[in-house]
Amino acid sequence: MWESLGTMRKYLWRYRWGMALGGLCLICKDLAQAVQPLMIRGAVDNFRNGNAFVRYALFLVGLAILKGFFQYWMRVIIIGISRDTEFDLRNDLFAHLIKLSPDFYARTRTGDIMARATNDLNAVRMMLGPGVMYWFETSLTFALAIAIMMRVDWRMALFAILPAPAVSFAVIFFGRIIHHRFETIQGMFADISSRVQENLAGVRMIRAFTQEKAEMRRFEELNKAYIAQNIKLVRMQGIFQPLLEALIGMTFLVVLWFGGRQVLAGKISVGSLIMFNTYMGMLVWPMIALGWVVNLTQRGSASLKRINEILREQPLIAAPPDPVPLGDVRGDVRGEIEFRRVKVDYDGTPALRQIDLRIPAGTTLAVVGHTGSGKSTLVSLVPRLLDPTAGEVLLDGHDLRRLDPAELRRQIGFVPQETFLFSATLAENIAFGVEKATPEQIRRAAEMAGLAGDIEGFPKGYETMVGERGITLSGGQKQRTAIARALIRDPKILILDDALSSVDTLTEERILTHLAGVMRGRTVILISHRVSTVQQADCIVVLERGKIVERGTHAELVEAGGYYAALSQKQMLEEELEAI
Repeated sequence: MWESLGTMRKYLWRYRWGMALGGLCLICKDLAQAVQPLMIRGAVDNFRNGNAFVRYALFLVGLAILKGFFQYWMRVIIIGISRDTEFDLRNDLFAHLIKLSPDFYARTRTGDIMARATNDLNAVRMMLGPGVMYWFETSLTFALAIAIMMRVDWRMALFAILPAPAVSFAVIFFGRIIHHRFETIQGMFADISSRVQENLAGVRMIRAFTQEKAEMRRFEELNKAYIAQNIKLVRMQGIFQPLLEALIGMTFLVVLWFGGRQVLAGKISVGSLIMFNTYMGMLVWPMIALGWVVNLTQRGSASLKRINEILREQPLIAAPPDPVPLGDVRGDVRGEIEFRRVKVDYDGTPALRQIDLRIPAGTTLAVVGHTGSGKSTLVSLVPRLLDPTAGEVLLDGHDLRRLDPAELRRQIGFVPQETFLFSATLAENIAFGVEKATPEQIRRAAEMAGLAGDIEGFPKGYETMVGERGITLSGGQKQRTAIARALIRDPKILILDDALSSVDTLTEERILTHLAGVMRGRTVILISHRVSTVQQADCIVVLERGKIVERGTHAELVEAGGYYAALSQKQMLEEELEAI
């Protein structure tokens, strides 16, 4: 718990002056409240003295106003700081998440991350706001009340604090159980969130395979288990609260009995007995609140532990302490890429083996090969989405690991195999990553990607909302939007990872015609299964089981009679058959 709370140290230090002011208001409020029973005792004991009675009554009114004033600012300041801390922690958590490497998201469910960023964050805020505030308020109220009661009659005060050891034991015992059960509940909430996220993302697949009822059954099972665990927690809390109240109620009876005897014996006044009774009433809330505060603390610490698990994750790819400036003496990036003895393993399984390849600046390299031959892994090394297990990848003679990844990626236009579009307008999706893109630049990029004609047919044109993940667009329109997004950056290096697989041959020919001018003067890496897409490349390499088995121009590879020649011949026959 204390290790988890260490995370919050910097946030609490950031708002230390506000916390100090809130603490001062808390102290003033508790002092005003602690003096009130003394005024009540004075009023009761001076009931027959009109002037004194009125004076004590006015003091009570003044104390009530002071208490209300300081209580208001206590809540505004401390609860406000808890909201500010939640805001800062949420921003830091999001900033950390977007820096993490793809391997983290490969092993962590999206729903689990969302549960930690929402439900767990709220539990931490409750611990830092109401939890901290009531912890100090009840502790100070308890201390002040006991101090005054001990000064008036120490024997009655001892009876008043009689349940304290039993309360402490109950808090420790039940607190541990509550903490464990809440951790379990948070884990189950993450399971539910993950299930909902996966089902909504794959709703079309669920309908296509008529799995609605099966998924509803699975979700109902998760939901039932979640509710059952919550009921167990509520039962434990249901035992905890009445137990505290029973201990407090017994103390009231003992104090009234002993105090009544003291009044009858003339040892204390009626006003003193009423004062004791009032202080006992003041102690009821601290004793009950203690259980609630412990509950908040246990929940908050369990949630903070889950958040810390994410914050402790470190990205595998990060900027070096002293990154090498990118570019030559003129500040220009030439775009020469070289792979030297590059090897990439995934959990011990080789994806690339001993890749030696040089791509001169301003040339086009095409990569072909069977599915799983390592094509996407090869191009992922260039923007440093992953690092080689062995060997090195160089840009203009610099090892990519010595460069700032952000600066490197600004020079690259990357169209991945799996297109991702945001729930925004077409214009916003094309201009993604170029903050000050003009409408003319967006239209030009769409024209080069062969998308302008389709957009003109939409009722709202470039302001058309594409829906989540581009659900309103066809596969080819999604790919062309991704190409336009890469081109608008005016990159020095352009990577197209099977970016034309979802378009027909005529559209592909039109896009390649537009791209011919764009590719000139840029370093281009083109992955495709179509010979028609790659045949104009300056160099073509064939990958098989992570190794380069062929390299050369289109004519050289056709003449060599290997995999590429067979692929070319097969596709030529397919085109001839389609033409018949």
